[in-house]
Amino acid sequence: MSYSEYTPCQDQQRGRKFDRNMLKYRERHCPTKEELLRCLIPAPPHYKTPFKWPQSRDYAWYANIPHKELSIEKAVQNWIQVEGDRFRFPGGGTMFPRGADAYIDDINALIPLTDGSIRTAVDTGCGVASWGAYLLKRNIIGMSFAPRDTHEAQVWFALERGVPAMIGIMGSQRLPYPARAFDMAHCSRCLIPWFNYDGLYLIEVDRILRPGGYWILSGPPINWKKYWRGWERTQDDLKQEQDSIEAVAKSICWKKVIEKGDLSIWQKPINHVECVKNRAVYHKPHMCKSDSPDAAWYKDMETCITPLPEVSSPDEVAGGALKKWPERAFAVPPRISSNSIPGITEKKFQEDNEMWKARLVHYKRIVSQIPQGLYRNVMDMNANFGGFAAALSKYPVWVMNVVPANSEPDTLGLIYERGFIGTYQDWCEAFSTYPRTYDLIHAGGVFSIYQDRCDLTYILLEMDRILRPEGTVIFRDGVELLVKIKSITDGMKWESRIMDHESGPFNPEKILVATKTYWTGEAKQKQ
Repeated sequence: MSYSEYTPCQDQQRGRKFDRNMLKYRERHCPTKEELLRCLIPAPPHYKTPFKWPQSRDYAWYANIPHKELSIEKAVQNWIQVEGDRFRFPGGGTMFPRGADAYIDDINALIPLTDGSIRTAVDTGCGVASWGAYLLKRNIIGMSFAPRDTHEAQVWFALERGVPAMIGIMGSQRLPYPARAFDMAHCSRCLIPWFNYDGLYLIEVDRILRPGGYWILSGPPINWKKYWRGWERTQDDLKQEQDSIEAVAKSICWKKVIEKGDLSIWQKPINHVECVKNRAVYHKPHMCKSDSPDAAWYKDMETCITPLPEVSSPDEVAGGALKKWPERAFAVPPRISSNSIPGITEKKFQEDNEMWKARLVHYKRIVSQIPQGLYRNVMDMNANFGGFAAALSKYPVWVMNVVPANSEPDTLGLIYERGFIGTYQDWCEAFSTYPRTYDLIHAGGVFSIYQDRCDLTYILLEMDRILRPEGTVIFRDGVELLVKIKSITDGMKWESRIMDHESGPFNPEKILVATKTYWTGEAKQKQ
């Protein structure tokens, strides 16, 4: 039972061995081959099926994540309350005294949140992800992240409630997202030293922001004249911090849109025509020379501006303008129409959409929980063009689209252009999430990719770790591989069956549908 909350690559004991400088000790550090656990991670003794969305946004069972620390430490901020056998999440937050909903309305009064032009958002240092939770009803999907930290389980609470989130930190390495991914980035008292290291962290936000994207900052030092006493800092100190942030933002060519009340909003330019010109004035940061803006798996951050794609006129959006949501989901992504991903054509994209329509019809027959709304958190371990996420977009689910790290072609950028979220991941390692956080995992061709790279048993054990009791996995692969997978999962308390491909019995690719059975660890015996 001591492993019930095991997160292999964010293990606090292992982290202590690493450098505290730039919070490196809180970054991903995965077990060596010798340290890998060859066992199943148990659920707590009284584990219950989470509440169904949308009720889950506001409630979670105490037995599933038995941590009261946040309700005590953050009591005044109204993040979380304990009510009998459950937690309630009132949508509070340090900077949301009137709740996250009202706070988002304040943002909406300053920039347009509801016209479909903003769809993807990233929340750095997200707490329990109240901001991401309340953006969902405005058709904006947030990627919220926070480190595995002393409050225990902030990101876990988000996932338990059906809100997209992952364990992550701004330390020394790039965030595992491609360049030009998010329409909006947000920091509400997220404790990131934006002006340190020559503005490194703001430069990284710039890399992952789309041309014309917004950065929103609330909390110290914004509105310091009003709050400085409560923040227990001097006015000089806060003014200096704000001036430093403004200077970094200016040096990377952002324009300040507005500062009103507790909110400050900047906007990234739609292209780098002016930015390149004014390098004569701002010698630092320079434009990056390397040609891999999307490379983000264990890659160190750099203090240089990631150049936007070239444009032919100053009013053109670099890389191509996006359609508004929901049209964006099925429109041809600019990365495809501009031929910037080798070998991927508009025709292939349209064929992929058609294929997923047919697949989903089939999946609904073989996994009845999908149309019934019983699943909320979905992971696609090998997302390709994000077709599964697009096909599911009319259901009350969200999808974590995973693109295997260092795979060719890299399609994560186009998945973001469609208005979906995702991350890079090497499946020979554990995923940055807590145990029991996904209801449905799709593994199409994953084992073909990894069969010669690492022991498949460990990938299956990792899938078991992140799958909720009674959750489902859909595997697609050649029949020999599926038989091998089934022989392993039969020993993992999974029930599974191999079925024909949706096109019929003559297709060599088959489908294995597996369900993790309900079982929990033993309660500690009283002496």
